[in-house]
Amino acid sequence: MVNLKKYNEFLKLFVIFLTFFTVVSCSTKTLHLTKIEGEQLAITEKIGRATEIERFIKPYRERINQDLDSVLAYCPETLAKSSGKWQTTIGNLMSDVILNRANVVFKARANKTIDICLLNQGGIRAILPKGNVTARNAFEIMPFENSLVVVALKGEQVLDMVSYFIHEKQPHPLSGMTFTIDKDNQPENILVQGKPIEINKVYYVGTNDYLANGGDNMSFFKKGIQTYDLDYKLRNILIDYFKEIDTIPVLHDIRITVAKQDVVVY
Repeated sequence: MVNLKKYNEFLKLFVIFLTFFTVVSCSTKTLHLTKIEGEQLAITEKIGRATEIERFIKPYRERINQDLDSVLAYCPETLAKSSGKWQTTIGNLMSDVILNRANVVFKARANKTIDICLLNQGGIRAILPKGNVTARNAFEIMPFENSLVVVALKGEQVLDMVSYFIHEKQPHPLSGMTFTIDKDNQPENILVQGKPIEINKVYYVGTNDYLANGGDNMSFFKKGIQTYDLDYKLRNILIDYFKEIDTIPVLHDIRITVAKQDVVVY
């Protein structure tokens, strides 16, 4: 007869051994990097299959270039961000276009109207040259992926915006608002949509997502009551505008006026 006692003891030892082996084999092993090897591979006909790659991407490249270089409008003179001290021709154009086109979207989504558009001069990365205008021009002017954001600001924060202009002395694109800098370097005659500013009124200001988050030290945007992300890239707004217009207007109107300083003769 089989000795069950000895059999049971053997079975217990076998189970213990199997469990120990499983735990050891499943434990996490710590690996250490001991050597890094690299090899430079030349992109050649043999290794890189350059001919096959070029044949594959050529139709895509040609289609992209065709879309980027198709003529959309005409610009009668070069618009540049260096064309003025307080406002520029390209800044006036961009802020007006974005204000007007953004209003269509904002009105449909929020049933509200944008009062002011403020962008940053540094976001303009190229001129709009005289001649035919293409989508490529829009990509050169605004190579970043900034989207349109509308921030609700009280009149108090709009005054902070005016103070920012005076302090920075940069021709940031501005639309929907005008003001004068007096001889004491203080703002006066501040008008929003042609009406005197009201401290407690809420104004809707269109800008890009970078500035809405306080970029370029525009901290007044972070004090906004509410923010609306319209999910509309500023570059695409320009392209859509170019598609709809024949000749681009050159806007020389004055939005920031500097009062003449008193001349003292000794």
